[in-house]
Amino acid sequence: PPVPAHEAFEGEQDPEFVGVQGSHVFCRNRHLLHNLCGAVIKDDRESMKCSKCRRDAILFQRYSGLHLCENHFNRDFEAKAKRAIREHRWIESGDTVAVALSGSKGSSAALFFLNRLLCERRDVRLMAITVDEGIAGYRDPGKARAIAEGMGVPWVTASFQEEYGVTLDEIAGRKGAALACSCCGVLRRALMDRIAHEHGVTKFACGLSLDDEAQSVMMSALRGDADRLTRPLREAEGTVPRIKPFMYIPEREVALYAFLHVEGFDLADCPYAGDALRGDVRRILDDYTYRHPATKYSLVNLGEALRGAERVTGEGFRVCERCGGRWVAACDVPTEQSRSTEGAGPEVEIPEGSRVPRGKICRVCQVLDEVRKKA
Repeated sequence: PPVPAHEAFEGEQDPEFVGVQGSHVFCRNRHLLHNLCGAVIKDDRESMKCSKCRRDAILFQRYSGLHLCENHFNRDFEAKAKRAIREHRWIESGDTVAVALSGSKGSSAALFFLNRLLCERRDVRLMAITVDEGIAGYRDPGKARAIAEGMGVPWVTASFQEEYGVTLDEIAGRKGAALACSCCGVLRRALMDRIAHEHGVTKFACGLSLDDEAQSVMMSALRGDADRLTRPLREAEGTVPRIKPFMYIPEREVALYAFLHVEGFDLADCPYAGDALRGDVRRILDDYTYRHPATKYSLVNLGEALRGAERVTGEGFRVCERCGGRWVAACDVPTEQSRSTEGAGPEVEIPEGSRVPRGKICRVCQVLDEVRKKA
């Protein structure tokens, strides 16, 4: 069963040791990656050979029973990501794809993979967008910039402080750390959508893994949120669709892919993540998946089967009476945010013939109001 990191890995003073992030221990020799909730990956050249070519293996997939060398791991990983893109028709000719680059293992791996996939295509443009939420000692936009520039990918950034006049640390101080994740999600999504519209982005790519998707399904079940579990996947006119190439790939494989191909990505976890429900769900799922390796795949398949797909027209929108931002009324999630949250915002272009009612304020304005009241 899973054991504490200090018991599972006896080499923190070893020169090969890099660090621990969550359930992952990283070492520079690329032949030791200990996943506390799955297989132990050792530099054991005698007993651990690739199931396909008999070279030294770097990974054991418990759900498939395969040992994979670095070459076959890369092939397997990228084949899964490409299959997800094809099945969902996520990238089309003429797209501008922006990676939400935080500098973490997931987003860094997503940027590397998409850059490798799209570098020779002239009909698709790739860029990276970083949002600085204002968390002291956690996220350095300079790391994200170095990763993007190292791959030759255009990079832009924005911050909560510049956009909203408040940082996430200040929000957590006023509303409590337990609500920091909810507020961050609303404000970050709205800010990224605004940047996306300014730069002509047609698709947002993120590094969410199988673990993230399975956790979301289980969280909805634990909350008794039947609406979220069964609500069709919505692709609303005027929004920037999200694509998730790694949604069928376990987190530890995303971490290994990033470790093999990207230098300088951030190993730290968000300091507010531990106070959220997701942290508890992650621990429960990891423990159960150790005994039942296909659990996370089953949860993701269940979530997709319950939701299906549907396209939302302009009739599903409401327009914020304060900032002019537009959001899908059924979801109550903002999709566009003007630079100013004070006073009346600019009119939003509405598809001809659509009835888009005004009234109420969007979730972004609600969050900022709540924060300012407690200032």
